[in-house]
Amino acid sequence: MSTDLKTQLHEQLRTQRQAIRTNVQGLSEYDARLPRTPTGTNLLGLLKHVACCELGYFGVTFGRPAPHLPFPWDTPGVDPEDDTDLFATEDESMSEVLEWVRGCFAHADETIGALPIDAEGSVPWWRDGNVVTLGQVLGHMLQEEARHAGHADILREQVDGLTGYRGVGDNLPEWHEGRWREHHARLVRIAEAHR
Repeated sequence: MSTDLKTQLHEQLRTQRQAIRTNVQGLSEYDARLPRTPTGTNLLGLLKHVACCELGYFGVTFGRPAPHLPFPWDTPGVDPEDDTDLFATEDESMSEVLEWVRGCFAHADETIGALPIDAEGSVPWWRDGNVVTLGQVLGHMLQEEARHAGHADILREQVDGLTGYRGVGDNLPEWHEGRWREHHARLVRIAEAHR
C-alpha cells in the first residue's frame, strides 16, 4: 500500500526533528547550551531554532498562530536582532525550552494534519513570492531541519563522541575507540601530504 506524499514528508520531518532532539538528550544544561563554534552554535539553540521555524511556517504562514507559544523575540525586553531563537536565554531553563519545543512541534503537527498538501499560505517574512503550499513548506522545513540535524550530529560528537541516530540504521561502522583514532590519524596524514 502506498503512503501519500504529505504523510511521507511529515514522517521525514519528524525523523529530522527527532535527530536534533536526540542530540540534546542526556546532556547537562551546560553541555546543551555551550557554544561550540565561533558564531555561538549550540545544541539547545539548534533545537529551539527549528521549533521556532516550525511555529512560524506551520502557524503564521497558514493563518494558524499559537498565542500560547510566543516567539522568542516577542518576550518583553528582548531585542529582535538578538537572535534569541538560537540559544536559551539566562531566564530560560532547559526544561522550559524543551516544553516550548514540544508545543511548537505539536502545533505544527496539527496544522499538517488539518490541511491538504495543496493548501495555500503566505510567508510574510519572504520578500518575493510569498504564496506557498503546505507541500512547499514541508519541503522547505525538511531541508532546514536536515541541515541543522547534521550540525547537531557534529556538535554532539564534540561533546561525548556520540554520533548519528545512535540506533538501528546508523550508517557508521562499529569500530572500537582505537580504530577510530587510527582512522583519524590516517586522515590527518592524508591532509598533511596535500599542504
